Amino acid sequence: MLAVILSGGSGTRLWPVSREALPKPFMRIGDGPSLLQRTVARATRAGAERCVIVTNKEYSFRTSEEVETMRAGAPASLQLLLEPIGRNTAPAIGAAALWAEANGLRDEPMLVLPADHLIQDEARFAQAAARAAELARAGRIVLFGIRPTMPETGFGYIECDAPPAGDEPAAVRRFVEKPDAATAAAYLAAGNYLWNSGMFCFTPATILAALGEHAPAVLAAARKAVSQATLEAKSAQRLELDKVSFAQSPDISIDYAVMEKADGVVVLAGDFGWSDIGSWKAVAQEFDADAQGNTTSGDVLLADCRNTHVQSEDRLVAAVGLNDVVVVDTADALLVCDRNATQRVKEVVAELKRRGHEAHKLHRTVARPWGTYTTLQEGPRFKIKRIEVKPGASLSLQMHHHRSEHWVVVSGTAKVAIDGRDALVAPNESTYVPVGAKHRLENPGKVPLVMIEVQCGDYVGEDDIVRFDDKYGRTPG
Repeated sequence: MLAVILSGGSGTRLWPVSREALPKPFMRIGDGPSLLQRTVARATRAGAERCVIVTNKEYSFRTSEEVETMRAGAPASLQLLLEPIGRNTAPAIGAAALWAEANGLRDEPMLVLPADHLIQDEARFAQAAARAAELARAGRIVLFGIRPTMPETGFGYIECDAPPAGDEPAAVRRFVEKPDAATAAAYLAAGNYLWNSGMFCFTPATILAALGEHAPAVLAAARKAVSQATLEAKSAQRLELDKVSFAQSPDISIDYAVMEKADGVVVLAGDFGWSDIGSWKAVAQEFDADAQGNTTSGDVLLADCRNTHVQSEDRLVAAVGLNDVVVVDTADALLVCDRNATQRVKEVVAELKRRGHEAHKLHRTVARPWGTYTTLQEGPRFKIKRIEVKPGASLSLQMHHHRSEHWVVVSGTAKVAIDGRDALVAPNESTYVPVGAKHRLENPGKVPLVMIEVQCGDYVGEDDIVRFDDKYGRTPG
């Protein structure tokens, strides 16, 4: 079986932990693996020998690193398909199916999973996946539906011809958008409605035929994007889809493109503890509650609180007398929210974006292919960073129009190139990069390079960069 994992997102619903530059698939619930790592391991345990992850080009190296550092459940074979822009699930699935067809897997069952969901009973899920694979080999398009446990208004629903029984597939009558509370209650009582989980199983041959019939523009764009794809950073494991071709695809989900139109679509009803982790209220449900219904993560102290979720990444957070509140504290942002208004967190992100505030996109510590940087302090005309470069790694050859940089090495050894002149900088030594100078920072050693950077200038935004050469294939400018 081939697993196709759709890994993306805009970092809006679970802000401030999830952000545009580090979206939900990379998020950890408690101290465990990331949601992406859990999904990859789940697919492997369900019988997938190969794994294709479809993700944005911006997340390429972080995705590879996440899989490579898995302690258990890593796939035998990994392929990344990198989207130059997001165009929804139909073209992403189409591209994955075309890649599979080109690699001799046309009739292999293809298990499609979002990267950012949780499943509690993975043994039951593996059984459902095996049953779905049988149906896929017989030419069926299989959806995984979830038996509703409450009148949820945040999910789409699948109406079946009859209430599903056991592991037998039910015919799909129609798809229903997120209902109001009264309608959701009626669906729950009817017994023939399931939550739409966004998980599927079919063969590449079947889904490509369905796309050709019902969404030919999607298939044509995906086929051209795959045929003209290029290797990112000369790695056969990372295939970057052609941007011009991929942009020609309609922005459409696989539900609208195929599922609502194709004949013979069936659904398997799942009872395996599924959650899409779509809000902080849903996150709280993944933690053990105390006698007052409170849940916590990190260094937290509660007094006289009820039905409240508090989590902290770095520092002690104390809460007194709270009822039905969510508190999420990170290094640079604090969210305080009514427990029943967590779906509105995305409004905060939209406003941050409108104001041009970097917190909608970046954390204080930002991962890059070469290492990390942490913003320690920022003010008018200056920014101070802690930079850590992996052994053997280097930043791009670059320049800045509006700022100079002062570098002080704390540990390790820096190899610095400034306007064509190379120098080694040892601990307790420093160097200066003038405005407009072409420069590169490299770690030639076998231990991490740690340094402090002080930026000075009339503009110190992250977008003031011109790249001339980059070993990781990042776009110039």
